[in-house]
Order: sequence, then C-alpha cells, then structure tokens
Amino acid sequence: MPLIETKKLWKVYNEDGTKTEALRGVTLDIKKGEFVAIMGPSGSGKSTLIQILGLLDNHTDGSYIFADKDINNYNQNEIANMRNEKMGFVFQAFNLLPRSTVLDNVKLPLTYSQIPESEWEQMAQDALVAVGLSHRMYHDATQLSGGEKQRVAIARALVNRPEVIFADEPTGNLDSKSGQAVIEIIQKLHKEKGHTIILITHETYTAEYAERIIKLYDGRIESDVKVEQRREGNFIK
Repeated sequence: MPLIETKKLWKVYNEDGTKTEALRGVTLDIKKGEFVAIMGPSGSGKSTLIQILGLLDNHTDGSYIFADKDINNYNQNEIANMRNEKMGFVFQAFNLLPRSTVLDNVKLPLTYSQIPESEWEQMAQDALVAVGLSHRMYHDATQLSGGEKQRVAIARALVNRPEVIFADEPTGNLDSKSGQAVIEIIQKLHKEKGHTIILITHETYTAEYAERIIKLYDGRIESDVKVEQRREGNFIK
C-alpha cells in the first residue's frame, strides 16, 4: 500500500485571466520508507508538486491520497495537524530563528504538537544527535556555518518523528563539500531510521543518493527510474 498516491493530478494557476498549467496529469505512488528524488528544469512543476504533496498548496484536479485517505476528505484542521505531525520540511533557505539557540530552533515544531512539553528537550536533543550537532545545541543559529544551519533544519524536520520528510533543494545554498555532507546525512536517516524522503534537486550527483529518480518536464512525468539502473562505477555509496 503506497504512503503517497496521486492520480491524474493537475494544478492550474489563474492570474489576471491567464492560466498556467503547472502540473498536467501527474500519476505516481511512493511507498513508506522510499527515498525518491524529483528533478526537472525550472518551470517543470517540481516545486508545485512538492508543495501539494506537503499539503502546502491544493491541487486543481485529480486525486491525492495520503496514508490511504483522500486529502479532499480532510478538513483544514486535520490537514494542519497532519502536516505538523506526519511531515517534516527542509528548504533551501534554512529558515532558522537567528536569535534563538540551535536547541530552541529544533523544538519549534513541538510547540504546535500534542506532545507534552516535558518531552520536548529530549526529543530535540535526540534529533540533533542524529545529525551530528549535539555539540552545537546551545549556540545561537548565527554562529553556525551554512552546512551546520542546514543540519539544524534537518533536525527540526525530524523532531516530530514524521512519516515523510520533504527536502526542497536542501543543498542549493551550500558549497559542494557542505552539500555532500548534508545529503549523506539525509541518506543515513533513510537507511538507518527508515524515513520516507522526497527530495527536490537540480543536481544529478545529489539525486543519485536516492533509490529512485522522477524527472518532470512541462508538468508531466518524463521518466521514473530506479537509481540502481543508473549506477556507474563507485559513484553511488
């Protein structure tokens, strides 16, 4: 049973009478525990797709089923709760609170949860251990390098122990060394913790850490390939 399933998913933007078809009949399924990369040129629909899958935007037509229930059958409160409890988000911009400690940044999603406050500290510490930043937890976010900030963002996405983590160009603002360190942490979380990962990237070397690469072009799926079929030499770890 897929964790995520879309059928003929369309997204049409209508601005000043001009219609733009961002997604055109996208049908896919993602199983629990998969690591999927979504690629495509600018304007291909990849960011629109991840926004819809992450319940940050609505689709225009077709269906989106998450955890065996059609999203159209959830009310707005249920959608907000599911987004907070079942989903974690990592963006290209780190979106950290600059005058707060690393630990407080990671705790932030817990303030909107049903989890007792007495558990927040330990959960945030555990998430920071998972990304190798326990030694930085009491530093302010402004004291971190770009790569460390993104690792904090990953810890924040992990803290609620979500079913799926959405990563939108997580290495886009990083140099190649920091970017590789970040994507290796994401891969480790997938392999060791079993998280479902949906990654958007324009970088082929980043996408090939995934198990599967979906390429979008002009709002449609152009290809859907297992990474094992794309391996060359020892490039994939």
